[in-house]
Amino acid sequence: MTQTSHHDTAALLRGEGRFCDDIALPGCLSVTFLRSDSAAGDIDTLDISEAVDMPGVVAVHTGADVAHLGCLEVNGVIPYDSPLAFECLAQGRVQAVGQPVAAVLATSRSAGLDGAETIWLDIDSSDPPAPARVATQSWQAGDAPKEASAPITVSATVNHPRLVPLSMEPRAIAARPEPDGGVTVWHSTQTPHRSRTQLAHILGLDAGLIRVIAPDVGGAFGLKASLYPEEVFTVWAALHHGRPMRWSATRSEEFLSGTHGRGLTTSGRLGLDANGRFISLSAEARAPVGHWMPNSGLIPAWNATRVWPGPYLVPAVDISTTAYSENRAATGIYRGAGRPEAAALMERLVDKAGRATGLDPFEIRLRNLVPASAMPFETPTGQILDSGDYAGALDALRRVSGYDARRAEVNARREQGELAGLGLAFYLEPSGEGWETARVTWNVDGTVQIDSGSSAQGQARMRSYATIAAQALGLPAQNISVRYGDTKTCPEGIGALASRSTAIGGSAVFEACQILKSKRDAGADLPLSHDMTFKTKGQAWGYGCYLVQMAVDADTGTPTIEAAFCVDDTGTVIDQQAVTDQILGGFAQGFGEAMMEAVRYDTDGQILTASLMDYAAPRASDVPSLSIAKMQTPSPMNPLGAKGVGEAGTIGAPPAILNAAIDALAPLGITDLDMPLSPHRLWQAIHDCESRKAEL
Repeated sequence: MTQTSHHDTAALLRGEGRFCDDIALPGCLSVTFLRSDSAAGDIDTLDISEAVDMPGVVAVHTGADVAHLGCLEVNGVIPYDSPLAFECLAQGRVQAVGQPVAAVLATSRSAGLDGAETIWLDIDSSDPPAPARVATQSWQAGDAPKEASAPITVSATVNHPRLVPLSMEPRAIAARPEPDGGVTVWHSTQTPHRSRTQLAHILGLDAGLIRVIAPDVGGAFGLKASLYPEEVFTVWAALHHGRPMRWSATRSEEFLSGTHGRGLTTSGRLGLDANGRFISLSAEARAPVGHWMPNSGLIPAWNATRVWPGPYLVPAVDISTTAYSENRAATGIYRGAGRPEAAALMERLVDKAGRATGLDPFEIRLRNLVPASAMPFETPTGQILDSGDYAGALDALRRVSGYDARRAEVNARREQGELAGLGLAFYLEPSGEGWETARVTWNVDGTVQIDSGSSAQGQARMRSYATIAAQALGLPAQNISVRYGDTKTCPEGIGALASRSTAIGGSAVFEACQILKSKRDAGADLPLSHDMTFKTKGQAWGYGCYLVQMAVDADTGTPTIEAAFCVDDTGTVIDQQAVTDQILGGFAQGFGEAMMEAVRYDTDGQILTASLMDYAAPRASDVPSLSIAKMQTPSPMNPLGAKGVGEAGTIGAPPAILNAAIDALAPLGITDLDMPLSPHRLWQAIHDCESRKAEL
């Protein structure tokens, strides 16, 4: 199925969406996986004899059946020592709790579950090995910070908990073998063309024999950017048995074997002079990748460090990043993918620098932001900040939030014994780079068909692309239809990743439409069609700042966000509603990371938060109101002037919330806190501080 209407959001609200589980496949078998209950160990016994005789069970497969399959290719954005094994089913040894060990093919899901329960699995469990380095990279610029003479230095460490992306639709895939030896695959994915390419590579097939269709995708947030072992197995099984197969993850399977996000630990030292001017930055990140590496598994480690020192002028830097394996679920890109980690460390350091110099949080930032006159600006890690007025955004936030009055109010409340604070954070959001495609056809009847190499999972892509085409062609938007997500009907493209689709995919639509318009104006008859591959000149860097006001109950530790404000510059805005929706959605997820979400493992590698009974995710009633203000500084990197916005809230909200909590507890002498900022954690920090004072 391909998308054919630009009224995509309305159709979904009416319940007219069509997802992977809605695809009718006569004779389809359900795939169920038996998973490891140990984090590490050799498989001593794997007896499937009883399972194959269970009612409804058609076949049972183990690792030996798929040992010949190839490995998933990894995006090597930083040099990595050696790839981690990509095993559809464990090959004699398990590497993490939740790893697939055997697969049951049955006429129904319930029959598959019954069959899996009869498999005898015995694992000779062993202690998980120590984390091992997988990849590393470093950047140096200016005089080495360790040699620089800085009158004042501040240091900070930020521990980011692992997070579960929690898309409304879990991972899902269905596959139907075709008479020509090929296969049609319906895949809940952000990257249908990448799925086709990687399936061809792993299965040893010609890519032309594989058609991948991404129907409606119920959210992704990075979770669905890579192929998974279960998905590859499902397609292999369809080809091997010559009949359709389907697998849909349960929510618990998402906790166990879906990619997690975050999990990084970042630390750094910032040197500055007595006037509050930054001199040097020494910083490092440690990023887990789990027991296997998704296609984009190295992106968080790369992004977290290449973005430093963020929007600030720092003449000397020494920055490094290390990705390491561990016997846990894989980690991958999750909305923001390293950008929140970059912002969190810098904004903690800058806040500490302000306290060390006695400068207001706004003032310390204004003294060190890259000025608009310096744009485009090359950072110490070689990134090109394309355009922006960072100081203007900060000034706007101060104005729209009524900061000065709020600061006076907070100070007055503190004098009355209340714990209240304000947290400020500035962020950068580099959009994706590279290329994207579009085919635009102007029909005789005046309608226009857009076939995009991009894809979508809830971003109102059809509406945005129809708007771009309508303006370029001088036609009403209702004349324009948009299709994407089908490797047979749409040109090859990258997909929906890294806030890239409007700036790059939209630019491909725009330039194709411009060419058609010029041909039409010169007298060409309809129909007209043009295929466009647009390559961006460089990354478009969105940016913005957040201010959060928080109160903490001294007796219970319960935090309350009393107000939140943001100013975001997303370049030229194509779709005002879509931008607002993206900011609000990102803020909700950033709030979740800061306040309540965390994946927990015990020392044996057992996951303790394997369901929504144990993993706290924000409900609508939990998320505070956000006052949004916008700026528009066009990017010179694409003809639309657009910048990304899909990850803005997840980047800016956590450090602002964290800074607000620390500011609220600062009168007690508390200078550092870890996320999530649960009532228990805040109460414990207050209690520990009071205990230390009592001992003096």
